[in-house]
Amino acid sequence: MTIRNPVEWGMSQVKLASDIVEHASHAVYHPTEDLDALRTEIHHITTADLRDAIRLGFEDFKAYRTDVVFLSIIYPILGVVLARAALGTGLIPLLFPLAAGFALVGPFAGVGLYEMSRRREQGISNGWSDAFGVFTSPSWGAIAVLGFLVMMVYIAWLVAAETIYMVTLGPEPPISMTAFVHDMFTTGAGWIMIGVGMGVGFLFAVMVLALGAIAFPLLIDHPVGVDTAIWTSMRAMMANPVPMALWGLTVAVGLFVGSIPAFVGLIVIMPVLGHATWHLYRKLVSH
Repeated sequence: MTIRNPVEWGMSQVKLASDIVEHASHAVYHPTEDLDALRTEIHHITTADLRDAIRLGFEDFKAYRTDVVFLSIIYPILGVVLARAALGTGLIPLLFPLAAGFALVGPFAGVGLYEMSRRREQGISNGWSDAFGVFTSPSWGAIAVLGFLVMMVYIAWLVAAETIYMVTLGPEPPISMTAFVHDMFTTGAGWIMIGVGMGVGFLFAVMVLALGAIAFPLLIDHPVGVDTAIWTSMRAMMANPVPMALWGLTVAVGLFVGSIPAFVGLIVIMPVLGHATWHLYRKLVSH
């Protein structure tokens, strides 16, 4: 093994960073002819495939339990911080939308888990640090752009949720959590807020499912552009509307259940769903 001096090592790192930026830029600003560069076939799946994807996701979780728990502990911590902030700043009406928003950012939050599943599938040595391999991926620029779009959807959902509250139970903030829950379930305005909120939230969830359910794993797997990734994800959803709707419902219910005990359940739910998403992608798309 040749030991390089610091100058050589530094120059190699600069070149590596330059290559990453070049590849990332190409991934974000894909030329039109590259839309057909990746030939993908979309498969039809059934509910049995969904169950199998979850089973495989759980197998990945068991194989790297310590690593993914270490990575996923950030989710309950973040959830508790957000909940505490909402309770402490008069944003009680946004407490549920904040928690529900985990389903919207989930596809982006799971990119490290997709990478771990990909490595395990290929028999590559794996650990929690390998999840950060996505940052050196040629598709990192496209992943970041798509992640930004998902975060904008999340913010739009919070704005919509606040607006719904303002025109139903608002405009004054609730005096306490108890008062808010009482008004929500014992008044006509409260039930309108629940119904409209669920309907609008469903639309946001469908939007994110169409945008990122398959797009993020595809970007991990191949250096394609955002346009190609999103279009492939939409094709997969259009070809499998019922199974994909069931998948979206499964993710939403799983994240909701994981959020109930102070978000602690997300330590298990998030990695299992993240790994399962990779296997769902494998069932849906072939090259």
